[in-house]
Amino acid sequence: MKANVGGVDKVGRIAVGAGLLLLVVFLEGNARWWGLVGLVPLLTGIFGFCPLYTVLGINSCPLEKKAG
Repeated sequence: MKANVGGVDKVGRIAVGAGLLLLVVFLEGNARWWGLVGLVPLLTGIFGFCPLYTVLGINSCPLEKKAG
């Protein structure tokens, strides 16, 4: 599992994920469970890997320097 989520992308995903998870606290009834969708961006931001990016061929990580 090679990282494919870069720094700015990670911060954004973690912020959005945490914000969505707050819906679980602030909403009432069955609507509150939609906040669990926030786990997806939160976890992809924490682990630095997005399976959808792999399928689409996207990589937001900075380029690695080649020795040479």
